Amino acid sequence: MEILKKRIIEDGVVKPGRVLKVDSFLNHQMDIALFQEMAREWKRRFAGVDVNKIMTIEASGIGIAAIVAAEFGLPVVFAKKAHSINLDGSVYTSKIHSYTHQRDYDVIVSKKYIGAQDRVLIIDDFLANGCAMDGLVEICEQAGACVVGIGIAIEKGFQQGGAELRARGLRVDSLAVIESMDDQTGEISFR
Repeated sequence: MEILKKRIIEDGVVKPGRVLKVDSFLNHQMDIALFQEMAREWKRRFAGVDVNKIMTIEASGIGIAAIVAAEFGLPVVFAKKAHSINLDGSVYTSKIHSYTHQRDYDVIVSKKYIGAQDRVLIIDDFLANGCAMDGLVEICEQAGACVVGIGIAIEKGFQQGGAELRARGLRVDSLAVIESMDDQTGEISFR
């Protein structure tokens, strides 16, 4: 998706530790017009796929997933990283490791919002090691739901997450796949 790649080149900042900072348009300040273009692209890529729920994980995936859900005309469910008193009843849970925050989270989804009747399209902002996606897929498996695809805005192709998910037979459609990035020069190359 050229518009996203252009934005990454123009506004992304490569930081030490294989970190790409895109918070000016993707996950702190959100460019809704860009999100709408991304949503239309996923709608095109997943045309003909039977989907009835969009799923993501809090927090930075929520904005993108909400716009995607609006494009598809479907509800969006997000996995919470904290159990709150507002979450009643039983839940599905999975443990994930956040590379960005360097900590483990128990993520949860109420059993009220996902079940065996669901055909889920998972949407998120980044895919690197795949820990968050593994957790969301695990929650869907616990619920008996079918993961029909995974839509990622930016995939770090030089990390193993995408390859491992695809090797498991999951469909992963990333809008921009970064082949390499250099924190010394700021250079970013795409597949």
